[in-house]
Amino acid sequence: MDYKYINQLLERYWKCETSLEEEDILRAFFSQDNIPAELERYKPLFVYEAKEPVSDVLGKDFDEKILAMVEESQPVKAKVITMTQRLRPLFKAAAVVTIVLTLGNAMQVPFAKQNADPISSYDGYSKPELNHGTSVAMSDSVVLDTMKRSLAEPTAKMGDPIIK
Repeated sequence: MDYKYINQLLERYWKCETSLEEEDILRAFFSQDNIPAELERYKPLFVYEAKEPVSDVLGKDFDEKILAMVEESQPVKAKVITMTQRLRPLFKAAAVVTIVLTLGNAMQVPFAKQNADPISSYDGYSKPELNHGTSVAMSDSVVLDTMKRSLAEPTAKMGDPIIK
């Protein structure tokens, strides 16, 4: 007898390419008494299911036991969250922004006192740095005495033409 078809089915079975019907054909073949010697080694694999009794079956009360274990008899209480707890992340973010801005302003102080022209201050000796602030009067180059000006020029009256 030619067992070419059975050998082809076995090859496809090892590659996981067989259908359920083809696997039933293999089980039926290996459940026979007359099997060739070269295929005898595969017989226990295919007849195992038919010979072994089903021992790992769940009882009829299994579902009831699991449901009894899972069911909770205590009601779930809602947690009360106050407004302070809700706004706590916002407070933390505001604190971080405040710290960053404070440190940024503190880091600007040493750099603000430097000379605007670093080449003119590099003479080999140190010059005392004058820090007078940002006064408008300090940058004014014209010095006028208002009393002398008013005596030298006549005051204009309303309606007089301006002549210079």
